[in-house]
Amino acid sequence: MAAAGSPAPVWALTTGEAGAAGQAEGLAAAVGRPYEVRTVRLRRPWSWLPAHRQAPGLLQTGLAESIGPPWPELLITCGRRSASVSVAVRRASGGRSFTVHIQNPRVPFRHFDLVVPPRHDGVSGPNVVATRAALHRVTPEALAAAGEAWRHRLGDLNVAVLLGGRSRSHRFTPETVEALADGLAGLEGPVAVTASRRTEPGVVAALRARLPEARFWDGTGCNPYLGMLALARHIVVTEDSVSMTSEAVSTGKPVYAARMAGGNRRLARFQAALAAEGVLRPFDGRLAEWRYEPVNETPRIAAELLRRMEAARTGTAASGA
Repeated sequence: MAAAGSPAPVWALTTGEAGAAGQAEGLAAAVGRPYEVRTVRLRRPWSWLPAHRQAPGLLQTGLAESIGPPWPELLITCGRRSASVSVAVRRASGGRSFTVHIQNPRVPFRHFDLVVPPRHDGVSGPNVVATRAALHRVTPEALAAAGEAWRHRLGDLNVAVLLGGRSRSHRFTPETVEALADGLAGLEGPVAVTASRRTEPGVVAALRARLPEARFWDGTGCNPYLGMLALARHIVVTEDSVSMTSEAVSTGKPVYAARMAGGNRRLARFQAALAAEGVLRPFDGRLAEWRYEPVNETPRIAAELLRRMEAARTGTAASGA
């Protein structure tokens, strides 16, 4: 993070969604320069318009809190609405702010210096570097520290269960909850479960009833999420969450996808690609031992964007990675 009172050369800017903020901040931290986390909110009509066809005045009057110079050397955004701010800052800075947009902005890519979509979106271009998994803030150092901090409370942990919840494409049903509970109940060794903000209380209650010996985070106090990733020998994550799956596979441990109702083609492609690479398996109530090279795309993307920034500064060509 940047020191208080000093302008940061890097901004990680989003409209506040937790998944987007985590990706932007994770990449900003990996760049290794002082950075500032910024959250903006677009007013109407700016929030209705495509990023590259904004009405004038977005940065001055189109945001709940206006932003202005000095502009950052590097602007990292994530999420569709923050793409509008990226385009506006690039214009306002006269192209001096190097702009990186995580995810598919769904506007012409020429409006950004670098676009970082997931590979399951199937997009490409000279300024596009696709990722196998989502970017995030989980690092080996963070896992090691979390493991030490939580070891006395989590102890010898066999399985960590990461629960998502209802989204536009996925939902829990009594059948999928029962299948997950049946699978977990048949396992040996300690189990710990953590829920997300999208997890419905009834899902947690149903699992508690079937898993009386499991440790559940009840939403109070510190979330043991990182400690669970660090200490568990196996990780079960519901298939609705790209971000939690991406963080889980960064450990190099066996990771299993737990079925939910619904689905969409993009997430199916994400899961299928990791399964084909020997990284991810479906959860069927059985555990196995396998290893793979941890999937952590954040350091690779950080190195690539720094290379392209230097190429832009010196006027040399920056071929795709």
